[in-house]
Amino acid sequence: MGVTELGKLIPPEVRKQVELKNLSGKIIAIDAYNALYQFLASIRQADGTPLMDSKGRITSHLSGLFYRTINLLEEEIWPVYVFDGKTPEMKLLEIARRKKQREEALEKWMRALERGDKDEARKYAKRALFLTNEMVEDAKKLLTLMGVPWVQAPAEGEAQAAYMTRKGDTWAAGSQDYDALLFGSPRLVRNLAITGRRKLPGKEEYVEVKPEIIELEAVLKALRLKDRSQLIDLAILLGTDYNPDGVPGIGPQKALKLIHEFGCLEKMLNTVLKNVQWPVDPLKIKEYFLNPPVTDDYRIEFKDPDDRGIIEFLCNEHDFSRDRVLRGIDRLKKALAKRRKARLDAFF
Repeated sequence: MGVTELGKLIPPEVRKQVELKNLSGKIIAIDAYNALYQFLASIRQADGTPLMDSKGRITSHLSGLFYRTINLLEEEIWPVYVFDGKTPEMKLLEIARRKKQREEALEKWMRALERGDKDEARKYAKRALFLTNEMVEDAKKLLTLMGVPWVQAPAEGEAQAAYMTRKGDTWAAGSQDYDALLFGSPRLVRNLAITGRRKLPGKEEYVEVKPEIIELEAVLKALRLKDRSQLIDLAILLGTDYNPDGVPGIGPQKALKLIHEFGCLEKMLNTVLKNVQWPVDPLKIKEYFLNPPVTDDYRIEFKDPDDRGIIEFLCNEHDFSRDRVLRGIDRLKKALAKRRKARLDAFF
């Protein structure tokens, strides 16, 4: 879910819409779980049923990962997928809530299918989606076969992506959520996994979705915040994955006003927030955003794809169209060859 309410405060002028080609030459640390969930949500049949192989295993995430990654590489955008590690204890309450919501959505999805209501079925199907450990491991395997690097984070993937970007190993963190900004990423790129035409929920209308660059310093300036610490305080008031409901009665504008007035969360806890019942110590949440678990144990290296391995995995094991996959492999090899040539030219 991420800090969705925070996004409402970020003004349009801070959101720099660009074409994919404007990101050419950039290495971007993509929140893998976020991207995979987007593929699961968007690559489905008319009634919301995800793509499956002959054994009933979901393959929507693999289809999205394979073809979307190739699209990015052809634009000379170099993705590094960062996978979540151990879930922080203070997030377990939110995880349990999401599980319950998925179970309720699954039940409504089944009822809609029984009624033959495809629109309702598709709506609830998206809410019922979830990633299994097997699906995540399959995604890692596919990336390895493609020669595309991935990183295992010790905890939150967005924290690791932000760390890699602060170090200068990647140019930006890529995610739909805004958490990477709270974790200190200088730049956030949104919409990488969903660019193109997108249907508006509940309407027969489509909008053009383009990549969006949001810079941390521009956000702080636009919201008149002194530093990232104040941005974290603002997010905690509005709700994060660690305190999903935020503070009852405090919306985006009021939260921003309180930050301007008091300066920091600490000064509010014994005054305007003294009667708030926090599910998790807010100062513990703040400390986590400031100093999350990260690792230096990674290498960003693009390798030659394993043609036979990809065919065996996608076509023989998961029933993908052999012709389509072969065309994809050809595109993949040409795209990766561009990177090798560019690096060689730079060396000389």
